[in-house]
Amino acid sequence: MIGHTESLDGGFPDAVTHAQTVFRAVMDAMAQPGTLGVVEVPVAPPAPLGIAAGALLLTLCDHDTPVWMTTALSKSALPGWIGFHTGAALTNTKADAKFAFVEADAPFPSLAQFALGTQEYPDRSTTLVIEVASLEGGKPLQLTGPGIRDTATIAPRRLPETFLRQWADNRALFPRGVDVVLTAGRRFIALPRTTMIREMEV
Repeated sequence: MIGHTESLDGGFPDAVTHAQTVFRAVMDAMAQPGTLGVVEVPVAPPAPLGIAAGALLLTLCDHDTPVWMTTALSKSALPGWIGFHTGAALTNTKADAKFAFVEADAPFPSLAQFALGTQEYPDRSTTLVIEVASLEGGKPLQLTGPGIRDTATIAPRRLPETFLRQWADNRALFPRGVDVVLTAGRRFIALPRTTMIREMEV
């Protein structure tokens, strides 16, 4: 009964208006990589998924968007929550996923295993929503690329160790490749595949 209640509770109180608000914030973040987006609408996804990740899920996923998630998330109340609030189907095959969700400190999957799109249809790729411990206080990373004036700096804490190497490989596939959104609490940072990321000297 608890699981059933968790599946029903915690969605947007005003589904249309709140989804539109979050969607605009996501589009702004994608257009300006490295800027902090904030989820300002009420949402309470089942643990261990965080607030921003849950808001993105409700906003971006529907019955036409297969979703992949980590083992821990799949064993939580999240699958029922997704089914009730979005109608999105779950997939165990990373390459079939339109969106993928990874909670903080989870084993990090290989980006290359997800849908990378094609030269003709680069948009047929996966967007990964990856939670981190915090979007501040980690190693400083410098961002350059489209949508960034000169440079931007981010410092996510406990970013998966293999992420930067994998990201360089992903960017080399352009126009193919995955896009990523880092989340922590109510905040998020978008990293479209065009963004170059390098470690800065501390």
